[in-house]
Amino acid sequence: MNIPDMDKYLVNEESPLRVALEKINRLPDSLTLFVENDDGRVAGTLTDGDVRRGLLKGFTLDDPIKMFMYRSFSSLDETSFTLSEVDQIRERRIRLLPLLDKNHKIKRLADMSKLRSLLPLEAVLMAGGRGERLRPLTDHVPKPLLKAGDKPIIEHTIDHLKSFGINRFHIAVNYKGEMIKDYFKDGKDWGVDITYLNETSPLGTLGAARLIDHFIFPTTLVMNADILTNIDLEDFYRDFVQQEADMAVASVPYKVNMPFAVLQTSQNRVISFQEKPQFTYYTNGGIYLLRSQLISRIESGQAYHATDLMDNLLARDEKLIQYPIHGFWLDIGRPEDFEKAQKEIKHIKF
Repeated sequence: MNIPDMDKYLVNEESPLRVALEKINRLPDSLTLFVENDDGRVAGTLTDGDVRRGLLKGFTLDDPIKMFMYRSFSSLDETSFTLSEVDQIRERRIRLLPLLDKNHKIKRLADMSKLRSLLPLEAVLMAGGRGERLRPLTDHVPKPLLKAGDKPIIEHTIDHLKSFGINRFHIAVNYKGEMIKDYFKDGKDWGVDITYLNETSPLGTLGAARLIDHFIFPTTLVMNADILTNIDLEDFYRDFVQQEADMAVASVPYKVNMPFAVLQTSQNRVISFQEKPQFTYYTNGGIYLLRSQLISRIESGQAYHATDLMDNLLARDEKLIQYPIHGFWLDIGRPEDFEKAQKEIKHIKF
């Protein structure tokens, strides 16, 4: 919920109660108001229950709202909350949650009844590629704007990430990037904030992240914009935190069927054998979680891939983990993948 939507939820503490009741009566989906002082700082909340308790104490409709409001309300710091805090909010069944800045002013309202989670992440979407393998489809439209069903691939991604409470996006653009900018603009129509990373030359699958001046959160999600997936981002992030990893790679199982028996030997002696076994390997799914400070290792203006950072971490003996995707995943890189997306989109549960 962006700032323009907040006015209907805000009321000044010095206003008479009747003003608050008029606002509560107009709220379509919640009976909670946030009470501000004259400096715009949040001082409390007001619900119909608070009103009833105040009236029973003898206050009237002409008394100031601060006489009725609840002062020990729940909130989160917009830039430093944790998933553990979110878990506690859920346990208390709080629906409308304010995220506050350092001045205790509301920067965002999260409707916890409509979100799958609220993750302390910002997202970098890599959308600058030419999409050569999808020509002629990409001759006039950038690959992320190709539709899967009734909306562009990248819009499915933004909607999915938004459902996990992610509302800050950086989109790296190059080939026909103006079309992506014209489509999403600043993101307000989607209830998110979007900035653009303008590549003057291809910067790889991670290089454009170096164009970001400041990261709000200590962890960043990086994702290719031509992927269609319903990955459980909360589980992905929770695993990253619990394992205290420096970087996590979402992986996709790839099965290989061996058409012959495979022998296990020791010094030319057969110890055992498997008849036509199936082997499972895990491939890079193009979705990453990483400590935001790692981005500083990228040389500005140079092409740099996520695999380059993975090599860097391994060379330093830092913690790189994999997270197997258990849901749907499709890299839309070839015409047959695009056709598959048109069929699968009708059945994917995001």
